[in-house]
Amino acid sequence: MYRARDHVENERWLVAIDDAAERLGLGSEAKSRATDLFLSTVPEADRSKQAVVAASLYAGALIAGERRSQSAVADAAGVSRLTVQSRWKGLLEAAGLEAPQW
Repeated sequence: MYRARDHVENERWLVAIDDAAERLGLGSEAKSRATDLFLSTVPEADRSKQAVVAASLYAGALIAGERRSQSAVADAAGVSRLTVQSRWKGLLEAAGLEAPQW
């Protein structure tokens, strides 16, 4: 779980989630899930936060049933598809969720 202070300290990244979710046409549930995932697993290093934003969006969309391609999420978040691919499962597991086994 995260604290209210985490929300304030990461406002820049939460805006990035909202902006990318808007570009992807994601609904409020997907945005909310992505925000929760990000704040629950926010990394210390700023350089890693953009990657976690993208992975959170991808995973949040999956959870909400609004699946988007890794490429589309990567483009919307400004990272490579490989970044999304390599991070989303670990993000779910760190949050205590089980990644789908396709």
